[in-house]
Amino acid sequence: MVTHENVFLTFQDVNYIDLTPIQCGHEVCEPGHAFGPAQRSHYLFHYIIGGRGTLYANDEAGRSVTHHLRAGQGFMIFPQQVTTYVADLHDPWEYTWIEFDGLRVKETLELVGLSPSTPTYQSTSAELRERMLAEIDHLVRTSATASVFQNIGHLYLFLDYLTTSIDVPRVLSNSKLQDFYIREAVTYVERHYQQDITVEDIASNTGLNRSYFGKLFKAAVGRTPQQFLIRYRMTKAAELLKLTTLSVAEVGKQVGYPNQLHFSRAFKGVHGVSPREWRKQNGRNAQ
Repeated sequence: MVTHENVFLTFQDVNYIDLTPIQCGHEVCEPGHAFGPAQRSHYLFHYIIGGRGTLYANDEAGRSVTHHLRAGQGFMIFPQQVTTYVADLHDPWEYTWIEFDGLRVKETLELVGLSPSTPTYQSTSAELRERMLAEIDHLVRTSATASVFQNIGHLYLFLDYLTTSIDVPRVLSNSKLQDFYIREAVTYVERHYQQDITVEDIASNTGLNRSYFGKLFKAAVGRTPQQFLIRYRMTKAAELLKLTTLSVAEVGKQVGYPNQLHFSRAFKGVHGVSPREWRKQNGRNAQ
């Protein structure tokens, strides 16, 4: 009889814009072991090392689709997608997984054909598939003791091997033009987040009206321009709180919030605690 084994690791204090590791793990399932129905907040990839199982996943129209999977395949779960996955009763699967998020993830996955309607992974290169698996395995084994930048580096390698090991990528219509607008917007935020900028300013910089720009940005990034701007500022604020001795008020001014109360509210909305409490928990002198 199969003994259920589960290794689970969460990445601590990581909050980056382009690519962020959330958690990873490895599991040997008992027959019929199920998870769901559930919704995730981030992207979650499972690679099946051995055995079989079934994924029930809502497609982009909200319809539940059944996917029968086996060793050598994988499946991607998307943010807010309703899924259930069940180990086979006679040959239960063993899989490893990694959860992540980031600004470029949605479009990167779409370019290789992974979406809520087509969530299954099938490699066309055994060598690249093994390299991808090695990166997940490395993170499962070492992420608890490795530095933040080492973990992010291996996450980038995983994503590269994941995408390059899939069949010929398909080209999205207008993807180059859309990517140009998004890059222009992100660059504008990176250069001007310390100033009193608005969504109108960001849209104007791209040459698009606010309504159309907002829809384009949300579709590509998964957040509204306002949500992205706030999260970007709060990420920079967290870095300043951790690495400097600036007062909370000074940190707020550095990220475009001259009003300390408004800054504290925005920071708590993103990080769940006040700037002062976050510094106590994560600053250089935190235990």
